[in-house]
Amino acid sequence: MTIHYGVVPPAEAAAQDGIDFLRDMLAGRHPAPPIAKTMGFLLVEVEPGKAVFEGTPSADFYNPLATIHGGWHATMLDSALGCAVHTVIKAGQGYTTVEMKVNYVRALLPDAGVLRCEGKVIHAGGRIATSEARLTDAKGRLIAHGTETCMIFEARPPAA
Repeated sequence: MTIHYGVVPPAEAAAQDGIDFLRDMLAGRHPAPPIAKTMGFLLVEVEPGKAVFEGTPSADFYNPLATIHGGWHATMLDSALGCAVHTVIKAGQGYTTVEMKVNYVRALLPDAGVLRCEGKVIHAGGRIATSEARLTDAKGRLIAHGTETCMIFEARPPAA
């Protein structure tokens, strides 16, 4: 399957329930976001309250110690955490991250293989949603985990 990268116009994105939007992304009806290409990971699974990403960091993300920079972990966690919340928003709603916490458990080495990051909603209210995620290596070892708080709001069309 060829992956297309791009951005869905905000009004079009807001017209769908979050789960339907992400399912359309998985089916190729919506493009994958450009950051997925840059970071080397993709959304691979969604269900209500859950989003899963998989990817492999390239040498472009090495830090001076020749391990993968923690920013890569945090970006993948943020994607899974936020998209888990995205699965529960309704048409006409948007969300944004208010707070994120990451715990780094072990160094991410270049030979870790394909990594998997699974995000799950802990709570989704009318204005606030919280989620948790785990980043594991190809052997199933925990690399990092995190939590996130998102604010849910009424989506407004961008100003002209």
